[in-house]
Amino acid sequence: MRKLPVVLVAALLLTAGNLFANDSKTIDPKKDLAIQISELLDKNSFILDEHDLTAEVLFTLNSKKEIVVISVDTEDEALERFVKSRLNYQVVELANAVEGKMYTVPVRITG
Repeated sequence: MRKLPVVLVAALLLTAGNLFANDSKTIDPKKDLAIQISELLDKNSFILDEHDLTAEVLFTLNSKKEIVVISVDTEDEALERFVKSRLNYQVVELANAVEGKMYTVPVRITG
């Protein structure tokens, strides 16, 4: 019988900890950037035969919240040029932008 209050207090503490950890107002900056990047790359003229084009884009943000593409890891040169031309120096809206922080976003062009 003495263990019941201890178990209830432990359950209450765990529940309160989970509520504070899952703050719904927290925005994932990487997800927000991925959405904005997808909008920037939305309209394209790629004609795909059988497979999708994929790339890993490594970039940073400068002091003006502009994307500065560091590298585009893909085997398709046209996709690399396209991504660089569409993303370089485009301003993004990000509340907690950290100048110089590196981000990696996967890109996939589907047919």
